[in-house]
Amino acid sequence: MTGVNPPAPSIDGAVLLDQVEAFHRRFNIFPTEAAYVAVTLWDAHAHLIDAFDGTARLAFLSPEPGSGKSRALEIVETLTPRAATTVNASANALFRLVEADGGTPTLLFDEIDTVFGPKAGGNEEVRGFLNSGYRRGAKSLRCVGDGSNQSTEWFSSFCAVAMAGLGSLPDTILTRSVIIRMRKKAPNEKAEPYRRRVHEKQGHALRDRLADWTATLHDQVAEAWPEMPDGVSDRPADVWEPLLAVADAAGGHWPERARAACVELIKSAQEGDEASLGVRLLTDLRDKVFCGADRMPTAAILEVLLGLDDAPWADLNDDGKPLTTRGLSKLLKQYVRPDNTPIGPRSIRIGSGTPKGYYAEDLVDAWARYCPPPPEKSATSATAATTQVSGGESVAEEPVESRHTHGEAATRQLRIAG
Repeated sequence: MTGVNPPAPSIDGAVLLDQVEAFHRRFNIFPTEAAYVAVTLWDAHAHLIDAFDGTARLAFLSPEPGSGKSRALEIVETLTPRAATTVNASANALFRLVEADGGTPTLLFDEIDTVFGPKAGGNEEVRGFLNSGYRRGAKSLRCVGDGSNQSTEWFSSFCAVAMAGLGSLPDTILTRSVIIRMRKKAPNEKAEPYRRRVHEKQGHALRDRLADWTATLHDQVAEAWPEMPDGVSDRPADVWEPLLAVADAAGGHWPERARAACVELIKSAQEGDEASLGVRLLTDLRDKVFCGADRMPTAAILEVLLGLDDAPWADLNDDGKPLTTRGLSKLLKQYVRPDNTPIGPRSIRIGSGTPKGYYAEDLVDAWARYCPPPPEKSATSATAATTQVSGGESVAEEPVESRHTHGEAATRQLRIAG
């Protein structure tokens, strides 16, 4: 029969993802195997953005320039649909880009530290765009029109976003991101030089095949509920759900590799995150101040905190001033007691005096909810290095050997006047 085109051969998703990963490996030196897996799946998920309720942000971060972040974005650009790279777009331009005809763009934001970094001023609207656009239905109300002829319209901010920058990002972004912590190449690590006029076409060929393959998967992944690895829930599960759905659709070794990468990168992100100041305070109170005591005077708490090495309390502010009684109270009142009232100082009877201080029973609920598991206690660390107050009595200071063994808790004895 003439005039009938033969059906297009089906695309093996697992083989195609292998090819996308190999393309990244030619030009990108990522820190772990898990990073290659995650970035490859992210490239594919961008082609299916309209099938998902949410999208994972992709964040290439490093402490120093020259770590391959921008090159990573360049390769992602060649593989994703309607890619748009920017470093200084206005919020209005971003909203109109998302709303433009032709499909949802993939936004690639280089030098993201200029938006979120310590010197980033006047970018509140761009930050709002990036914070909100991780979920379908996210919209912002904007004024449109000329001069006094203004009206309001709702604009969507939902799109796939990959970012590259120095330092870190706010928690509102980090917790919605797959984080790749880039580093400078070691002498034995080699990458092929990227030549846009040659290699961009090769990336675009893979991009077009990804588009053809994912077009056949839309309904499948839209209905998918991928099984999460043990212990992955809440926000991390939201981040990884679309990536695991892509891996399951590809089959082969990708479902297994995707889940291994999920666990590894989530663990790495959690270990790399600096706790908020409040959580750091709660943790230090539990592990280095109270140490089993049922109450502590404020003066004693501050003396221990200010003596801790590798802690922020001695020079808390930009002006180098230490944590004060008022600052301690302000940080702790963000959290609540078991009866749901804010944590605050109370009178503590010590001998004939009643200084202000804090009770462990007021902090125990916040400790359980916000702090990481306590460190394993050894025989030498079981004795608290601080004065423990129980029933109005001071416990004698710990042995000298224990102080030297556990320097972070060993401070000079707090003498509480009776």
